[in-house]
Amino acid sequence: MAAEQVSDKARSFDPEDRVRVKHTKVGVWDLYEELPCQFDHVPGASRVERILEIKQNLPYLWRMMKEFVSIENCGFLLCITLSMQLLIGLIPAITLWYSGQMLAIINTAISTRTVDKGLLLRISLGDLFYRTLSRFLYACLGRIRPILERRIKRHFDQRLFCVRSQLDLPTSEDPIVQRQLAGATLLGRGSIAARTFGTCMFLMRATANVGSQCGVHMRLLREQPDGLLLVVLVFVSAWLEQAKMFSPGFVSARVWAATTKNQDYLRMQGCKQIVDDLRHRKELIAGNLVQYLVSQFMSAANLLGDDEGDFEELSSDRHVASKWNPGSFLSAPLAELPKIIFTIRAAHQPASIPVTLTSLHLIEETAGNLSYEIQQLYRESKYLTEELADVRRLYDVEKIPNRIVDGADPFPEDMQKINTGISVEFRNVSFKYPGANTYALSNASFKLLAGQLCIIVGSNGSGKSTILKLIVRLYDPDDGEILIGGRNIQTLKLSDLRQAISVLFQDYTLFPLSIRDNIGLGDPEHADDEERIGRAAELGGASEIIARLPDGLDTYIDRPAKDHYGDLPTGIHTLFGRHVDYGGLRAAGDMSSVTNIGLSGGQMQRLAVLCLHGPRARSFMRSMVSNESRVGLLLFDEPSASLDVSAEYDLFTRLRELRGNKTMLFSSHRFGNLTRHADVILYMNDSVIVESGTHEKLLAHNGKYAQLWKLQAQAFL
Repeated sequence: MAAEQVSDKARSFDPEDRVRVKHTKVGVWDLYEELPCQFDHVPGASRVERILEIKQNLPYLWRMMKEFVSIENCGFLLCITLSMQLLIGLIPAITLWYSGQMLAIINTAISTRTVDKGLLLRISLGDLFYRTLSRFLYACLGRIRPILERRIKRHFDQRLFCVRSQLDLPTSEDPIVQRQLAGATLLGRGSIAARTFGTCMFLMRATANVGSQCGVHMRLLREQPDGLLLVVLVFVSAWLEQAKMFSPGFVSARVWAATTKNQDYLRMQGCKQIVDDLRHRKELIAGNLVQYLVSQFMSAANLLGDDEGDFEELSSDRHVASKWNPGSFLSAPLAELPKIIFTIRAAHQPASIPVTLTSLHLIEETAGNLSYEIQQLYRESKYLTEELADVRRLYDVEKIPNRIVDGADPFPEDMQKINTGISVEFRNVSFKYPGANTYALSNASFKLLAGQLCIIVGSNGSGKSTILKLIVRLYDPDDGEILIGGRNIQTLKLSDLRQAISVLFQDYTLFPLSIRDNIGLGDPEHADDEERIGRAAELGGASEIIARLPDGLDTYIDRPAKDHYGDLPTGIHTLFGRHVDYGGLRAAGDMSSVTNIGLSGGQMQRLAVLCLHGPRARSFMRSMVSNESRVGLLLFDEPSASLDVSAEYDLFTRLRELRGNKTMLFSSHRFGNLTRHADVILYMNDSVIVESGTHEKLLAHNGKYAQLWKLQAQAFL
């Protein structure tokens, strides 16, 4: 049995304080449900609340429907779909009317011993026509609906893509924004807009179906003996049978939270993820961890027993076990009452047996379907509240404001000066990352003239990368001022600023595109220029690596679309003893047996240098290859972290020779050959710029920089 604990204080919902909260133990999970307020006990209050929510969100539904019509090649399909859905909803009532007419013909035949053959033929053909038409309409909808839903999904996917791509870094990292974006995205292959459209179509069809059938039922059976009584009994029986399928779930509160602190379950899930996630496979095998993880998993599973399981699974099982629905016991006896009434009437009026039997069959045949349709209508109308809220969230994501406010001033004012570099100045700049309590950069001040080479050195976590992120305005400082080209960075247009900067961050990534596209995206205006791409690969020192890859520049390091295989795993035998081997299929389709191309850290680093990217894909290709470069400031964050000494020397030499007069800023924790050529060296420690000057000046000062320089130099003596 689940243990329950209820708090008696009255405050806002807070599982930690256990205030106004019901606590239920569900296996290894702790379920916390918000207790209803006094208003929630008023009969019908929840329905009123739901109606008010629907009314509030209806303008978004209307906006979405108008947008459907505006989608290319969707307006006509939308009208066709609406018409067919409405007609499908009316056809059951039409066929029911024909059945009633057939019942009238049987009644007349019994009474007068005559049959109107013409009327019988027309009714039979009419009934056959509409039943065939219903099948035809369903077949047409089966072809049209997927096309319409794909177009709707594609349209709104494009909208969400644009919204997501325009969010700045602080906004994207906000957990609230992440949840808001997740709420506007439907898991799986569907979309919120297409799902809501399907629900609206169903509600329209079901409403037409239920309304028309109820009207026909009342008219046909009103003149039949005990017709209304039979209808009521059959409908009540069908309703009770369906009601148990739609009874409330185990979690009845609208505001609830579930968590688990069970260490055995957490360890069990952790072991499962280690085995399932390919990222851990190397450590799993090389560390000889298999036996240990198996023993830990089995031990935890045995200790947990029946309490182990996903929350949804456990709550569903407890719902089935704990909920007792008296309707399920009453539905069966009620289903037999119409037959009892039929038997009694047959005993008193034997001549009416055929008519009564036909009436009973007609009622039982249609009442079950109609009752199920009513239940579905009720259920979908409840879901509509949530779906309309999702539609609202779908449009609300367009209103998410960026934390980094765009400037108004164009930059630079004179494009001809861009080739001579861009000056950078920090004035008492301090910055903390969102959610952090300590400063990543504290009271930093320095000035870098146009065309100078600056090296920022220091230990990991000293704030080197933070300076680069502030220069490209991924974040804004909490205090102080940053000047780019002598102007406040926050007054400059973001697109112009980032157009003039090429940046490679320490935590680089390769886009899930081909190597060719990764290089080309560095300069979107020349992304299809094969000569520029080849030259960039050569200058980056990765041409040999690319040449050894299976598809050269067209190679995907990590394919964004995975291959799919049949359900039978390799090595097993089918029923007739055939060995399953996908090797032949892979060879025919030129499919790889691995999901990604294995490259060393140094090889990945060289490819990343080719594919420099920031928020606007500023890259090495554009800044180094183009004769009319629009880039004047080059930022490199630990560009040689995974390179050997020879590759590092070649890279720095190539960068110095190709930068021309551009301003270049490096951050590094290694005191390499490049520091000898630096115009300015900034030594950082614990988020503070401790020393600044040239290499010779800092050595003569014999400070912390000189000590670390000598310490590293001793390794080569």
